[in-house]
Amino acid sequence: MAMASTCAQLCLRCRSPVCKKIYTQVQCCFSTTRASTNICSGSFINRDDITIQSRLRWKQKMCYYNDLTAKYLTTAAKDKKQTVELSSDVVVNHSPLLPNKEAMLATENHISLDLDAPELSALEEISNEEAVSISVPSIPPMSASLRDYVDKSETLTKLVQLGVDLFKLEQRPNVGSMLLRLDFDRDVAPRLLFLKDIGVEDSRFGYIISHNPFILTESLENLQARVNYLKSKKFTAETVASMVSRAPYLLNFGVKRLDNRLGFYQQQLKLSASNTRNVVARLPRLLCGSLEPVKENLKVCEIELGFKENEIQHIIITVPKVLTANKRKLTQIFDFLHNTMKVPHSLITKFPQTLNCKFLRLKERHLFLEYLGKAQYDPAQANYVALDRLVSVPDEIFCTEVALTTLEDFDLFQKTL
Repeated sequence: MAMASTCAQLCLRCRSPVCKKIYTQVQCCFSTTRASTNICSGSFINRDDITIQSRLRWKQKMCYYNDLTAKYLTTAAKDKKQTVELSSDVVVNHSPLLPNKEAMLATENHISLDLDAPELSALEEISNEEAVSISVPSIPPMSASLRDYVDKSETLTKLVQLGVDLFKLEQRPNVGSMLLRLDFDRDVAPRLLFLKDIGVEDSRFGYIISHNPFILTESLENLQARVNYLKSKKFTAETVASMVSRAPYLLNFGVKRLDNRLGFYQQQLKLSASNTRNVVARLPRLLCGSLEPVKENLKVCEIELGFKENEIQHIIITVPKVLTANKRKLTQIFDFLHNTMKVPHSLITKFPQTLNCKFLRLKERHLFLEYLGKAQYDPAQANYVALDRLVSVPDEIFCTEVALTTLEDFDLFQKTL
């Protein structure tokens, strides 16, 4: 069939009387071949074995040849001769019956079957003209990203300008649809003005809304009541603004819950009102998060680590993050300090920031001092190394002032670990 198709194409280009006869014979040959039984490699292939897809391709080619023949025969009746000047001396005559290659390809590309036409694949490439002609609704009816709505929503546009992270918000269920329903002038602007009035800086608006978009749905009366409660507990206006900036969910909780949380920390830690305010002001998320991790860490400090009540109080007042620290990390650091470095409880209580340091930094610096013979943490001994300088200062200062060596030596030692 491939050879017959090639012959048909050659005959179509020629159109001489002999070729016309050959072209007719080829068509008859094709019909005879399709109707007959073929023999291939000793096995019989009947006509019924021809696939529907092959028939469609054959039908498409035959339509193409017939249409092309009719087209150029009509052209021949109108235009007798066509010439193309190749140079000043040579002129070549082209018969209108002889289609050029570009015309054949252009015509072939537009051939389609009226019946039983196969559907186009979704992966098939389309031209730029076809892509431009595709109509797109002005606002996407459904999208997995808020980015598609930014240009059509004034609220989203201005939130982006404020620095709101839409990607973070769209990961949370129902938040995207909530933001699209908000009107900026009616819903968003009054809350932003409220935050500004209580002392929150404009640069923090994006952070607050990115972490707590539900503040935009809180009534202004409730927000004002919660701020007034904090001020009644002798939190200054600057402290309240700082707490709201660092703990975006703070104003979403009612006055009763805020009062219960403050009472819990004061009673559980046996702290004065002043120390309770100090702890909460430094770590305002204590009023927002769950109390279970806090209770668990207090038990760990008392039972597993062996600190006394007054020692726990001093640790919490100095480093409130111990209340929310990871339990595994807390016990790992204490075990290395107490059992490996031989630091007593009293010295850890004096420098509680060691419980909040990076374990890898503590381990590397201690092993380096031990390698140099300078790992001395007893204040009563010579060459005493303070624990706060061990874990708090940068590597350059640690090497030059504590270890009395160079940063290059410390880097080479770290590679041996």
